[in-house]
Amino acid sequence: MPQVTVAFGVPDRRYHDLMTRPLLENLPARRLFLDRHLLLRSGAGTGRGEDLDGVLDTLGFVQVDSVNTLARAHDLILWSRRGQYRPRALEALVARHRTAFEGWTHDAAIIPVQFHPMWRLKFERDESRMRARWSEERREGWEDEIKTVLRHVSDGGPICSRDVGGDEAKGSSGWWDWHPSKTALEFLWRSGQLAICHRRGFRKYYDLAERVIPPEHLNRRFDDEEIVDWAMSEALDRLGFGTSGELAAFFEIVTREEAKRWCAEALAEGRIIEADIEMADGSRRCSFTTAAILDTVSSLPDLSSRVRLLSPFDPALRDRARAERLFGFHYRIEIFVPEAKRRYGYYVFPVLQGDRVIGRIDAKRAGDSIEVRAFWPEAGIRMGKARSAGLHSELDRVRALAGAERVAFADGWMREG
Repeated sequence: MPQVTVAFGVPDRRYHDLMTRPLLENLPARRLFLDRHLLLRSGAGTGRGEDLDGVLDTLGFVQVDSVNTLARAHDLILWSRRGQYRPRALEALVARHRTAFEGWTHDAAIIPVQFHPMWRLKFERDESRMRARWSEERREGWEDEIKTVLRHVSDGGPICSRDVGGDEAKGSSGWWDWHPSKTALEFLWRSGQLAICHRRGFRKYYDLAERVIPPEHLNRRFDDEEIVDWAMSEALDRLGFGTSGELAAFFEIVTREEAKRWCAEALAEGRIIEADIEMADGSRRCSFTTAAILDTVSSLPDLSSRVRLLSPFDPALRDRARAERLFGFHYRIEIFVPEAKRRYGYYVFPVLQGDRVIGRIDAKRAGDSIEVRAFWPEAGIRMGKARSAGLHSELDRVRALAGAERVAFADGWMREG
């Protein structure tokens, strides 16, 4: 069966779009999507310097997360694309070479520095949102500390959250119960006035943006319309296909209304086309793509048999609803589910093979070992000798990233699907 076909319907004007829209079947749609996320090919490369810059550019960004049961999210994301990658390589891009910066998409992320001019619009919009929402969500007094914190950085150089608010009462009611000066520090970063210059351990150090971001990027200017066009076009290129909402959600710069308007205009101009994307359950979802992107489907490489351990925040699976539609993989991190009611551990790692998510694994680093507590195959997945060997090989590969000497398996770790 051809990979890209034309769907035909009843010869009625109401069905004109259905008759002319290309249909991308589920298997090639998965392959296209995974290839755009650098998960289809072998991933040969040094995982540092220019090669790592290229990976970051292709992905668009990597989400930063503090949880470190096996490896931090951003490190596991990059390692799954480049087996030789090590965390110091990313630190060098941000702190020394300045080819990447820490910013905010839907969450904290590391972003190619050449994208920084496009973040001007996000800085402005996030500043407005924070002023409106944080006045109710954060402790009082943080806005009064903005000028003080900014002056502290300007006069004294890089600081961390420990360097401000020494006389303020520390929070005790959760992750976001920051003291006012800490809130002011985060506000200045999220609004683009400060930038993260380096980390020690996982602690962020902030400096004036003009002392961190190279001037050719800091001082470059685009108008709002150009930024919207860039964000939507770049999102489409990295996803391969998507609805207007999915494209807007990629960088979280563009509003949903702006995204709808951009898609309508780009469609009318012939810059994009509509296509039906077949989902895992056989249904179809009308999405935007380009003829050039669809033309690449026939030249995609064959599926790899490699088993890959992914981060829970891997960009290919970050949109949980899309992952379920496209791959038939229902995935949630069960942080707030009582342990007695969990089917899986609260923080389990998806496991990919070829174009399928074949299961999820509960593994953590403990001392000099990786402890594997459970692996749950997905429905319909048989863990024969070859697939089991592939899983063991992947766990052996991740030892170097995790800094472990061995892999240990709990009794009964292989569960039923």
